[in-house]
Amino acid sequence: MTQPLLLNAKQLQVSFGGHTVVHGVDFTLAPGEKLALVGESGSGKTVTALSLLRLVPDAQVTGQALFQGRAGWTDLVSLPEREVRAIRGQEIAMIFQEPMTALNPLYTVGEQIAEVLQLKQALLRGEAWREAVRLLGDTGIPEPERRAGAYPHQLSGGQRQRAMIAMALACKPALLLADEPTTALDVTLRGQILDLLSDLQRRNGMAVLLITHDLNLVRRFADRVAVMEAGHIVEQGPVEQVFAQPRHPYTRRLIDSRPQRDVLETPAEGVPVLRADGMRVSYTVTLPGIAGWFRKGRFEAVKGADFAVPPGRTLGVIGESGSGKSTLALAALGLLPSQGRLEVAGGTWGGGRRAELALRRAVQVVFQDPFSSLSPRMTIEEIVGEGLRVHAPELTPEQRRPRVQAALADVGMTAERFPALLQRYPHEFSGGQRQRIAIARALIVEPTLLVLDEPTSALDVTIQKQVLELLQKLQRSRGLAYLLITHDVDVVRAMAHDVIVMKDGEIVEFGPAATMLDTPHHPYTRSLVAAAAPVGVHSPPNLG
Repeated sequence: MTQPLLLNAKQLQVSFGGHTVVHGVDFTLAPGEKLALVGESGSGKTVTALSLLRLVPDAQVTGQALFQGRAGWTDLVSLPEREVRAIRGQEIAMIFQEPMTALNPLYTVGEQIAEVLQLKQALLRGEAWREAVRLLGDTGIPEPERRAGAYPHQLSGGQRQRAMIAMALACKPALLLADEPTTALDVTLRGQILDLLSDLQRRNGMAVLLITHDLNLVRRFADRVAVMEAGHIVEQGPVEQVFAQPRHPYTRRLIDSRPQRDVLETPAEGVPVLRADGMRVSYTVTLPGIAGWFRKGRFEAVKGADFAVPPGRTLGVIGESGSGKSTLALAALGLLPSQGRLEVAGGTWGGGRRAELALRRAVQVVFQDPFSSLSPRMTIEEIVGEGLRVHAPELTPEQRRPRVQAALADVGMTAERFPALLQRYPHEFSGGQRQRIAIARALIVEPTLLVLDEPTSALDVTIQKQVLELLQKLQRSRGLAYLLITHDVDVVRAMAHDVIVMKDGEIVEFGPAATMLDTPHHPYTRSLVAAAAPVGVHSPPNLG
């Protein structure tokens, strides 16, 4: 017996100005089914989903997208715009990747959900508000009456995403399009949002089209998977079948992209390049109510941290957003004042301009988003050579150029592979290539310590693996020490010798990576490791 269909896309093609980005893809979705559309950035998966609701400006969409709605079968591609607007939110809803940009900052979340109900369901204002509160409660937000009156910036990332889900489900749609709904969230929050979507999907009987590059998320959530590469669906089928026996080389490459450990197990010897004893970092905050008019309060972001990073080793710092790990990194870089003892490359911050200049040469940083950390107005030669202009001002531009070329070659960027490399600008490179340029910029002054602040979280899984392999190679060849800040347990498993776990500004557990990730003691550490484990993996692989 043939399974009934909710959506049937036939030869769906999307073009911009004559350039085709989605090449005649075919896929189906049954009522109540969960289909994952998987691929790297630029594969066409998001454009494919957005084109169903005609949300891609200036796109030419051809083919068919037959949808079994309340009025029977309709072709979303050929439907007049007025009729598509009636379907949006009513029968097909969407959750976007970043709720902070998708929610209106000028209205409370309750008002935004109620507005959908008033427009689509013709509810009166009071009825719409009560229904908005109920929907927020269904998504697991505590105190939904109070949270409904909050603005987006007053909610956490997980709460904002729950508010987005409540808004999407307000009209009980038959199909939910979820575009990377957990990418901006911590690993434990990702699991909570996935469980919530699964529960709501079962209760409401809706189908879900999940757009993602996270294969572990697909394993955990979807019934079927369609793999996209360069605008083509190269493979599709049941999740268990595709993951167990992938047929296409691209699918195999995605599945094999989990970071691999390849580090020297060096002993923790020598004078630490970074040491903290009782380090504290606090901020001035405004007190609530009338008290805030007369005095300020203090928020302690890091509470008495003790740790050390020996030469040639990596200290991984893991924790959720707000745990204090990025604050700890900024203090180590001398970008935030701290109390207690903090020694960096044998010195301390605040020792005068000349002393600090030497420390800044010894300690360099690689940021999370290479696009925002590289100046768009500077050439690659200027970006990579900038450190030499500060720390080796005696060098002429002609003397700097060979060093710039050598630093770029160390990270796999040569003029043979990239013609006119030095004269090009950051926007002319991919995300992984920009991160390599950022690493070259840090390496050119020959530091002893690199602070890596989520260095791969903005990258696709295959590019992430390449960048981690590069960092491992550089550590082996140069004896670099790394302070690795991340919420990705897989990255820590691949890179770290030692691990500290932070929660609410405190280090709750510390030890060798093998011990910490194989047999964690603290409940919070166990929850982080469990949330990162693939479905069906009950214990992490041994690191020893």
